[in-house]
Amino acid sequence: MKDLIEEVSQLVKSIKDEFELTKQIASVLEESLANGLQIPEDLTIPDKHKYVLYPLHVAEGDAFSIAAAVWNVGQETPIHGHETWGVVGICSGQEQEIQYEKPAGPGIPLEFRSVNIWSPGDVTVCCTTDDDVHRVRCCGSEPVVGMHIYGSNIGTLRRRTYDSITGKVDWFDSEWAEAGGGS
Repeated sequence: MKDLIEEVSQLVKSIKDEFELTKQIASVLEESLANGLQIPEDLTIPDKHKYVLYPLHVAEGDAFSIAAAVWNVGQETPIHGHETWGVVGICSGQEQEIQYEKPAGPGIPLEFRSVNIWSPGDVTVCCTTDDDVHRVRCCGSEPVVGMHIYGSNIGTLRRRTYDSITGKVDWFDSEWAEAGGGS
């Protein structure tokens, strides 16, 4: 984990274009996972009621964070945005991502864009500041565990949720889970 943190830190300091930054971080994360990087077991335990984010690292000044995201079988997020860039790598299980076009403004119904299934070893840029609306769920028969790297402290960041039919936008505060069993 130390090497991943150092590499991401250097990239965040040296690359200002978020599209190039996320591309480079995705490459580093893919290599790290391929080389056996694992999340500590107590940070892979699903919560009984909802998906959870466990903090793996929060950089000084909230420049970026690395989280273990865990969904139990059948759990999903609301449709949401991140308000920052993000890169996701799957460690175990299968994750389904449903992407929507980012609406031009509040009150505009969401337009479906695509569905992706991510499996262990898969890495994707999940969000950029300008293009960031999706729902994620565990779609396999075992919990899904992912390593998520964001351009902020995702565990304290205020983010949007969307109603796909009405386009209504609400806000929620992210929160970190405690190790060993969710919230």
